[in-house]
Amino acid sequence: MPYRWFLSRVQQLFGTDPDLHFQCIEDGFKTGKLKVPVQPMTDQELAQAIREFQSAPLSDEALQKLRQRFESG
Repeated sequence: MPYRWFLSRVQQLFGTDPDLHFQCIEDGFKTGKLKVPVQPMTDQELAQAIREFQSAPLSDEALQKLRQRFESG
């Protein structure tokens, strides 16, 4: 599973207590709704994308916005 290394990087931003948003991201990778960014993201870019995702209610729309962030780098 090539996304595992990226998911572990994302998990660091959630701390030791992953929540439903993290589970949604993990499920997104497992189901193919999310893909590892083609262009590497800096820690700042990734943190900003995660903060925006966490600030929104869980929904397909929020996951789609995160996917777009990953795609645009």
